[in-house]
Amino acid sequence: MRNIDNILIRQARLEDLDELVELEQAGFEADRLSRRSFRHWLMAEHCALLVAEVEKAVAGYVLIIYHPGTRLARVYSLAVSPQLRGSGIAKLLMTAGEQAANDDGRLYLRLEVSIDNTPAIGLYEALGYQLFGIYRDYYEDHKDALRYQKRIRHYRDSLQHRTVHWLRQTTPFTCGPVALMMAMHGLNKAYLPSREEEINLWREATTIFMTAGHGGCHPLGLALAARRRHFKVEVWINQTGALFIDGVRNEEKKQIMELVDNCFKRQAKEQDIKIFYADITQNELITAFNAGAIPLILISTFLINRKKTPHWVVMSGFDDDCLYMHDPDPDDSRQSELDCQFIPIAREDFGRMSCFGKNRLRSAVIVWPG
Repeated sequence: MRNIDNILIRQARLEDLDELVELEQAGFEADRLSRRSFRHWLMAEHCALLVAEVEKAVAGYVLIIYHPGTRLARVYSLAVSPQLRGSGIAKLLMTAGEQAANDDGRLYLRLEVSIDNTPAIGLYEALGYQLFGIYRDYYEDHKDALRYQKRIRHYRDSLQHRTVHWLRQTTPFTCGPVALMMAMHGLNKAYLPSREEEINLWREATTIFMTAGHGGCHPLGLALAARRRHFKVEVWINQTGALFIDGVRNEEKKQIMELVDNCFKRQAKEQDIKIFYADITQNELITAFNAGAIPLILISTFLINRKKTPHWVVMSGFDDDCLYMHDPDPDDSRQSELDCQFIPIAREDFGRMSCFGKNRLRSAVIVWPG
């Protein structure tokens, strides 16, 4: 092990670009960040790109990405010059990265590491990272990745979570069906999701129209679809009028959406589905979760991507500070599937995220085993 004095950890600058690319080429045989990617991250918000400077040269870097709208951060990449490995640079970079994420208000830091990268695994475990899961065939060379997580703000609590297999929506308008498939599969492993089922569920639950493009899914439509598949359901909606029509200007479209809304309400009454016309509280969501249910929650994506779009997610856990969600839609091409699982939403942020539109629509579909 080489001892090095005067290691400076600092924010990366645009003039570091050539050295960062050179370091990446020397450090990795596959899954390399491109020059274009480095330039993007040097200019981007919602991230921290830190370098270790030794004798006025870049000897390593760490890239931490902050998940918008949540309290989650992720170690996207970590590299140290091959000649200087074992000198403590990686540990210094990780410690600085944790502090940067902490300063940004993040609660958790996650990372992936190749299953055969013994030195890196040893470092992460020594720093207090806990094995969170495994991701098969993750890298370009088809090696598996171990998933690690560390709580960088410490509280006296424990995460209560449920095994919910994450699924990606295959269209821009099927977040509701995919969220429902995750919940139903989580409650009954004999239920098998598929793309055909995704489209069928959308056909059963769609509002037909939305502000633009294809319609999304009505909470009662999702509840009726779950009931047809022999699950028990209850629905919470904090308004009695037709849903999602506030931003629709075309009167003919509004009339059709109102017709669909009334149809869903009539069918729900015929199926004796409980409808609570009230705001569901975080405590009520947690109580249902603890009792064996899996809630689907309607959110606005504004805090995530600055777009005012209704979006369905699945509750997958909770602790004293956060509710955790599975999001079926990686909104950004740079997002890993891992970024969309057990997303921590701080309790104080949840109220702002879990409402949509100028009328502040709040809705949840609580799915129970049949």
